Amino acid sequence: MPVRFMLRREGLCLAAAFVFCASSAAATIAIPMTYLRQEVAAPPVLSNLDPIPEDRGIAGAQVALTDTKTTGSFMGHDYSLSVISVEPGGDFLDAARKALSASKILFLDATPEGILAVADLPEARNALLFNVGSGERRLRDVECRPNLLHTMTEDAMRSDALMQVLKARRWTRTVMIAGPKPEDRAFAETLRASAQKFGVEILASKEWSFDTDLRRAAGQEIPLFTQDFPDHDVLLIADEADDFARYVADNTWLPRPVAGSDGLRGEGWAPVLEQWAAVQLQNRFEKAAGREMGSRDYAAWTALRSIGEAVTRTNTADPAVIRGFILSDKFALDGFKGRSLSYRAWNGQLRQPMAVVNARALVELTPLDGYLHQTNEMDTLGLDRPESACTAFGG
Repeated sequence: MPVRFMLRREGLCLAAAFVFCASSAAATIAIPMTYLRQEVAAPPVLSNLDPIPEDRGIAGAQVALTDTKTTGSFMGHDYSLSVISVEPGGDFLDAARKALSASKILFLDATPEGILAVADLPEARNALLFNVGSGERRLRDVECRPNLLHTMTEDAMRSDALMQVLKARRWTRTVMIAGPKPEDRAFAETLRASAQKFGVEILASKEWSFDTDLRRAAGQEIPLFTQDFPDHDVLLIADEADDFARYVADNTWLPRPVAGSDGLRGEGWAPVLEQWAAVQLQNRFEKAAGREMGSRDYAAWTALRSIGEAVTRTNTADPAVIRGFILSDKFALDGFKGRSLSYRAWNGQLRQPMAVVNARALVELTPLDGYLHQTNEMDTLGLDRPESACTAFGG
């Protein structure tokens, strides 16, 4: 082959390589994200056996970042995650403004009031926010915001999943103990609504009123407290503060299972999940965080993985384009639950199968067979379109 031709060919190859490298560099897309946490002073509880991990939620986002960067490195997508944690009494909105100046994608781990305040900031108008910390209905209902999506399971998804299982078992005669705190009372109302929805009776209820040290007196006090309940199949407990429920099980007057906030319960994620390759996610998380994965960790993981999936498919970091894709029929996320996860287009809630578990095992994955829906069986869990007063999403 003539030398002149060889030089020409090599020159063309070098030029092509240069163009490829230049175009690759130009195509690099930065996707900065922020995990913004509003710390809340924990109230005193009867037991400190299960302390709240300091990195709860944050660890889930960090594991998802590692998973997402693997794909992103091949596509010119540069993902980064900043963590901002605001101490109790700190200026949460000021921290949010600073976060929004650097990133238009925020994962909010805060009270409902804090989440709404951030969503209403002028700086957040064109941002994409994910609620990874609150299951309150109003955030998906009358107080929904168009820039706010939800990967934390709605409280009603947890209670609906539980009631589907109780109905299937024909354990339809229940009684309930509700704690005195606002979150306890709210969950008690959620349990009542789910019971009515699925045909489970709540025959009687009591409010928890003990202020004694039940670590020593549970065996004497709780049988007397539950003695006048009518005969029932299951004792429901609304104890979202995780204060007293652990002392109720196996101390009741009648030998009955407990469910709700303790015992048999609905969860977005639980360490006992092993099927559908869930054990692989569990192992990756435990290796990274040194503990088991919980529901808030999973909410943060799915939020960041949703961004990764959308950026991969749309090749953009524009929050509006990402939001549009996430809410479309084209979006599907592998959540290690046997079915693809998607978002409800009318209020931004991540729809997903719900695990009903006890302390040691998965009991059922809901929705159960037989619970049909005109569009998606997973919409039998939680706030369905006809029930939602959310109008911010249009349609």
